[in-house]
Amino acid sequence: MIPTSEKSWCQTYQRSLDVNGTEYRYWSLKKLAQDYQVSLCKIPFTKRLLIENVIRQTSDLKESSRIIDALFCKKTTFDSESNSNSSEFSFYPSRVLMQDYTGIPALVDLAAIRDAVAQGGGDPSHVTPKCPVDLVIDHSLIVDQSGSESSIDTNRKHEMARNRERYTFLKWAQKNFHNLTVIPPGKGICHQVNLEYLSQVVREDENGVLTPDTVIGTDSHTTMVNGLGVLGWGVGGIEAEAAMLGQPLNIAVPRVVGVRLDGQLRPGVTATDLVLTITERLRSHGVVGKFVEYYGCGLAQLSVADRATIANMAPEYGATCGFFPIDENTIAYLTLTNRPSSLVERVRAYAQEQELWWDSNSPSPEYDETVVVDLSDIVTSIAGPKRPQDRLNISAIKQATFDQCSIVGASNSDRPDSHKHLNHGDVVIAAITSCTNTSNPAVMLTAGLVAMAAVKKGLTVPSYVKTSLAPGSLAVARYLNDTGLQHYLDLLGFHRVGYGCTTCIGNSGPLKNNLETEILENSLNVSAVLSGNRNFEGRIHPSVSLNWLASPPLVVAFALAGTTCIDLDSDPIGINSNNEPVYLRDLWPSQTMLNEMLNQVNESHFRLSYKDISEGDEEWEQLSMKDSPCYPWDEDSTYIQRPPFLEIPPPTFPIQSARVLAILGDSITTDHISPAGLISENSPAGQYLLSKNIAPEEFNSYGSRRGNHHVMVRGTFSNVRLENKIASPTIGGVTRCYGDTKLDDCNMSTNEKAPPVIPIFDASRTSIKLQVPLVIFAGKDYGSGSSRDWAAKGCLLLNVKAVIAESFERIHRSNLVGMGVLPLQLMRPDELNSLTLEGNETVFIAPNEPLKPLLELNIIVVTAEGSEHTVPVIARIDNPKELEYFNSGGILQYVLKQLKANIPKMP
Repeated sequence: MIPTSEKSWCQTYQRSLDVNGTEYRYWSLKKLAQDYQVSLCKIPFTKRLLIENVIRQTSDLKESSRIIDALFCKKTTFDSESNSNSSEFSFYPSRVLMQDYTGIPALVDLAAIRDAVAQGGGDPSHVTPKCPVDLVIDHSLIVDQSGSESSIDTNRKHEMARNRERYTFLKWAQKNFHNLTVIPPGKGICHQVNLEYLSQVVREDENGVLTPDTVIGTDSHTTMVNGLGVLGWGVGGIEAEAAMLGQPLNIAVPRVVGVRLDGQLRPGVTATDLVLTITERLRSHGVVGKFVEYYGCGLAQLSVADRATIANMAPEYGATCGFFPIDENTIAYLTLTNRPSSLVERVRAYAQEQELWWDSNSPSPEYDETVVVDLSDIVTSIAGPKRPQDRLNISAIKQATFDQCSIVGASNSDRPDSHKHLNHGDVVIAAITSCTNTSNPAVMLTAGLVAMAAVKKGLTVPSYVKTSLAPGSLAVARYLNDTGLQHYLDLLGFHRVGYGCTTCIGNSGPLKNNLETEILENSLNVSAVLSGNRNFEGRIHPSVSLNWLASPPLVVAFALAGTTCIDLDSDPIGINSNNEPVYLRDLWPSQTMLNEMLNQVNESHFRLSYKDISEGDEEWEQLSMKDSPCYPWDEDSTYIQRPPFLEIPPPTFPIQSARVLAILGDSITTDHISPAGLISENSPAGQYLLSKNIAPEEFNSYGSRRGNHHVMVRGTFSNVRLENKIASPTIGGVTRCYGDTKLDDCNMSTNEKAPPVIPIFDASRTSIKLQVPLVIFAGKDYGSGSSRDWAAKGCLLLNVKAVIAESFERIHRSNLVGMGVLPLQLMRPDELNSLTLEGNETVFIAPNEPLKPLLELNIIVVTAEGSEHTVPVIARIDNPKELEYFNSGGILQYVLKQLKANIPKMP
């Protein structure tokens, strides 16, 4: 019988669990399923976790029963247009994970909210996270130096010198925000630290109640922890701020795609090859906005490290998460990584009691959709040169490179054995980096074994290849040292450069020997090969147009080859000292050799690495600032400035006579919208920094300056690879100003056919001056890539009122709503092309009724000649809570109103 009061609900569903003499309480999924007459084993594991969250957070029993009914449904009613369904509910994560690029602007916003509360007479100390927040500093390390033993120390010193202001702010935040833990730089990548140390799988609260460990993160690869059986995914920093301040995430009952894994990987095939294949398959199948859950006999063949590799790239295949259930492999990993025995025991007991445990006898849940992957079919793979889902067999990269280079006249001939100058397809960056792979001992040790074999055969890396190794945690460095393999990696130039994301986030640093000049002068298409998860245009390095994702051992192989114009299956990778050809198969280790190395990875590597995780180096520990509940802003700082978002008025309708700022194509990523990498001296952001007397060598990166809106608004749409149809054929962050009223402001004469190309930032300043709203048009998958809140914040500050696209990536759509920018989804197929926009049009957005979730409306597009086109769209405000946020002017203003109403006044 389903209870009718909150008290009886608690009495009915709370149970006791004895774990080795310790009694815990928990919320019983078995009892709930019995009352709802549902077979729990048929419900996907991810839904079981969501159901537990709902019953535990119960306040409105009628509403909770409705949601539980929806979650218990065997099939989910799904709206393919919006990638959602009508059953929305509140989800409360256990904790929030942040990295410094996205974490600092979130904390800067919280500091600004403190100011606003204090100005209203409230106690600013009450503005603080309501749930645990871990911030790992991992995104600020730049590979200034590589290929030498001193690289790691040199890069660390540069990092501290560049980021002293930012890190001082974090020290203030750690001291003043309750529930915030900051892990200093030099400890590892946030997702790997989360996997190896922070995650508990099953948490115990202050009342002795056991709950599943769930997490949201301000980085899209938060999904990595799903490999450990922890449900988590990436959100925008804006959503994370709301969650930190006690607001729930409002999500739809998910459609769950089951991916059945059969068989086992063949010797020599890596988890990287598997995840690139899964990414290709699931992108083709279509899993955007859905939960992916892995099941089948193949699960037992995959270690947690392999699972984490697959879960990590859920954003690349488009899913909200890629979940693996708890099993014996989970227990083995928790033990290996030095989790307390009491934690390991409670994970096993709780998971088994709650039917959250998987073994080969477990019945398969019933999924909304299923995909089958035979592990024995997986082959050695690489992905690129621009998207992670564009997988190729390793033998196909040679022709793919030729095809890409033919754009600029490259011949389809083999590269010469040696050359004095760069050629098309030459590898100028070879980086072992990223949480995807550095968390996996199998691929890291294989890379070391390939390096050892290469050294013994007398092979070397060409001088133009910038090699680097950035382990994801200190544990990786320990086992590479203890196995003796780091020595051979060093001999090939893969010295450790530090512990952070480096190349994968675009912090590649300068190429060797000023090759940027040669690449530019000769219009060369050169390659980067990295063991990362992102290879979008302009992300890895502005001068590198071909970017390939590969396993760590393949990164070593391509570094040795020095080119991607090679078929590693049949072409020699190099010539040994006896003038004999050496092939990749000659370097690849046997499974026996690899197993011998894997057996040397042990608990001590993790115990020693994490025993002082919260302690930084001497420079970090010496950082300090004035103690105050409100942050003492420095007007002269070029890193940290008080943001203006709380002062921007909420959106109003109708939007009249809007102009088009940009017309963009498909797969526009957050890297196109808000780059994270180097700041060009000639860019608007570079010019701003020069005006502040910042030398170009001290510009640092866009990612590091996300605490300063003056830099970030100038960096919005500044990617050097951006293709804006309005500015065609010019590439980059530029546009044209159309409209007679703007002729003087745009410095164009009336007899010109088209206005001149100008920076997008300059065009936005003109629109603000003339009070002319702006809109953006785009194709499919707008906003894919990293969960970058500045991609939405920047649009708001550019005076963009609406983004009109054929489809949106999940996190970016939510971020736009959360900043008060209206996402409008085109309803007709190929609508963008059929409109044949030029950029001189005027757009009218005038709903016939007040905005509501998923409102269908027409916008009017008027051409320069005066003809009108009526275009049907859906307002992608997906639920009532988002509507509240939007009408308030965004999440920040909504939360501020709530805080002002509830925070006590200062005495």
